[in-house]
Amino acid sequence: MSKFAVIDTETTWSDAVMSIGLAVADSDTFDLIDKQYYILTPYKNHGGMYSHALYLRGAEPDVEAPREAAIAQAIAFLADHNVAAMFAYNAAFDYRHLPELSHLAWYDIMKLAAYRQHNPKIPPRAECYGTGRLKRGYGVESIYRMLTDDRAYCELHNALTDAIDELTIMKLLNHGIDRYIQL
Repeated sequence: MSKFAVIDTETTWSDAVMSIGLAVADSDTFDLIDKQYYILTPYKNHGGMYSHALYLRGAEPDVEAPREAAIAQAIAFLADHNVAAMFAYNAAFDYRHLPELSHLAWYDIMKLAAYRQHNPKIPPRAECYGTGRLKRGYGVESIYRMLTDDRAYCELHNALTDAIDELTIMKLLNHGIDRYIQL
């Protein structure tokens, strides 16, 4: 595969998807090639923990439409880039919320980022299970801070900026696409 996508979603209080961020990247360099931001109506008005971040810093959606139309445009966007592989941090969450994208091969970034044997930036003092997985502090924000040494970084909880940040995590982990395990 020459390209892959990273996805992030934000949901309402009632667990409906209200926004989707997609970042398409080069499979060799992990450089961002293209991105799309979708806000789903009417769910954007239903309220959620991160509703305030929908238009954060003037973020304008590429598509603001009902779920069916937004997903159709996302599928077309991914097809235009010949994307067959989808990556997400805690991928099972996004996969469960987007059954329309189940035709893609899904991979979980967290499965490498949260494990000592795959993330050399996990401090020696960090508590890990016998499997090597961190016991706590393995969310996007903590892992991003670890990998960049940027203690001021805060996850914005905007689906597009979070997808791009998750792509950055993949790039900084410096593992080839083949190291990730399919859901």
